[in-house]
Amino acid sequence: MKNDNIVSNETLLAAVDLGSNSFRLEIGRYENGHIQRVDYLKETVRQGGDLDEERNLKPEAIERGLKCLARFGETLKDFPKHHVRAVATQTLREAKNRDEFIQLAKKALGFDIEVISGVEEARLIYQGVSRLLPQSNEKRLVIDIGGRSTEFILGQHLDAETTDSLRVGSVAWSLKYFADGQLTDKNLQRAEIAAESFLDAVASTYQRSQWDVAYGASGTVGAVAEVLGYAGFDENKITREGLAWLRSQLVKAKTADKLDLMGLKEDRKAVIGGGLSILIGIFDLLKLDSLVVAKGALRHGLLYDMMNEESDTPIDLCGASIARLTTRFGVNMKHAQNVEKVALGFFDAVSPALQKSAHQPHELSRLEQTKPRQILGWAALCHEIGTSISHNESQKHGAYILDNTELMGFSQSELHALSLLVLGHYGKLKKLEADFNDEHFITKLLALRLAVIFCHSRNMPVLKNIRLERAGNTFFLSLPSSWQQAFPQTCYLLEEEVLAWQKTNWSLVVSTPD
Repeated sequence: MKNDNIVSNETLLAAVDLGSNSFRLEIGRYENGHIQRVDYLKETVRQGGDLDEERNLKPEAIERGLKCLARFGETLKDFPKHHVRAVATQTLREAKNRDEFIQLAKKALGFDIEVISGVEEARLIYQGVSRLLPQSNEKRLVIDIGGRSTEFILGQHLDAETTDSLRVGSVAWSLKYFADGQLTDKNLQRAEIAAESFLDAVASTYQRSQWDVAYGASGTVGAVAEVLGYAGFDENKITREGLAWLRSQLVKAKTADKLDLMGLKEDRKAVIGGGLSILIGIFDLLKLDSLVVAKGALRHGLLYDMMNEESDTPIDLCGASIARLTTRFGVNMKHAQNVEKVALGFFDAVSPALQKSAHQPHELSRLEQTKPRQILGWAALCHEIGTSISHNESQKHGAYILDNTELMGFSQSELHALSLLVLGHYGKLKKLEADFNDEHFITKLLALRLAVIFCHSRNMPVLKNIRLERAGNTFFLSLPSSWQQAFPQTCYLLEEEVLAWQKTNWSLVVSTPD
């Protein structure tokens, strides 16, 4: 039987980028370690300009997005789910009604959609850019000006080393400084100064001494480069001279609707003022003389990321991110690793019941499909990060950190899955705003809570002759008879744990042989 999950020669992979200005679909064929384009679709949806005052996507923006994704879905209808990855960026990071849209969007597209963090977006952009550049030892600065965010990345070879994502983009800036379409010198100057001021927070990180070559990717950079190419400038490089010429053309036109520039697409006219202002601000702030136009983009990074997941030596970005997080918050790694080991042992004991059960209230995320045990392991390693803020209700602090941090390799939904486990690793269970019919989550949660109890003395417990089993919605924990006298505190904590589960639709039964 053919395994459609394996990426081999001639495999088709597809990436969907739900950007603030445009939605894009890139289909590529995997051939000997590289991706060859098969098809590319782009539609201007401009959701970034349709957030209301309460930061909700307007109904018309939702409708435009769903219609576009339905068309993409028709193209992708025969693709295995494992060969398609769809991500949303800044607009949906901001939108308060994001979950409502994502639920409808998944149905329209036919595939899961992740809302990725800014640093994950930056990493994927660098993946796309670096894969399409000649390999060298040069240190690279990559800049991508999108519709509502701008990403900065420092990297070398295929590795992104430093990333930042700032909430400034062509759509947002155009709405703020050119809402009336007036492209005056005064408006442009105000927008440029504001952009430079906003981006100044990262200027020291990306100063000239940190890189050899500066690259511009996708979005505004691509649009500006195309116009400059038609005007006789080097189409592969944006210079100060070219930017000054384009700026003068905008002022000469006076309004966006009167712009008549070869290479400037109609859908770009409304946002060129904001994008150009940000680009000029970056040139001034970082003292750039030129910006090399890169061919790679976020969607290419997605394709190569899928390819890497199936390679013999995948890059463990998630593990590296968790290691940095736990180091940053001073986690006692010996204890955390003990909890991890015990939790995984309990999970393994009852996980076969998950494979036999047909009940599954939601489609598993990409990480849950490919690394089912690692989510629990990462939660165990992170369960005490909140103690760096306060030991009082540290689980709440830890959950807050995970919900509000940005980690390479993780989508926001995946970080929230980790935060729920950390929030629930001890204490009352009803406080969790979680689906208690989700047996995958419950199994992880129980395994983590039991591990924390057995490791309460901060030593590795001896778990010989301890068994955990499951039947329906009941977990059965069997202890040796000697445990009552040898470990009275552990037994007391287990009694409390039994009471905690009685207030849910699940049960824990602890017993010792006669």
